[in-house]
Amino acid sequence: MTWITAIGLLAATLTTSAFIPQAVKVIRTKQTEDLSLGMYTIMNIGVVCWLTYGILLQDIPLVVANTITLIFTATIL
Repeated sequence: MTWITAIGLLAATLTTSAFIPQAVKVIRTKQTEDLSLGMYTIMNIGVVCWLTYGILLQDIPLVVANTITLIFTATIL
């Protein structure tokens, strides 16, 4: 693994895991009225674009991170 790939994997891990606390809170409380629908809608569209980009490039860190992020952000949405 190159150091560039390692940085990509670290970035992917950090940005993907940032959604875990919010997803857990939404699942536990079933409360979403304080969340921005616009923000999560735009985020989901962006994640789908990044996922598509990663698939087209066959870039494993992009594909894995954005697949997991999409699961979390879609759950929140």
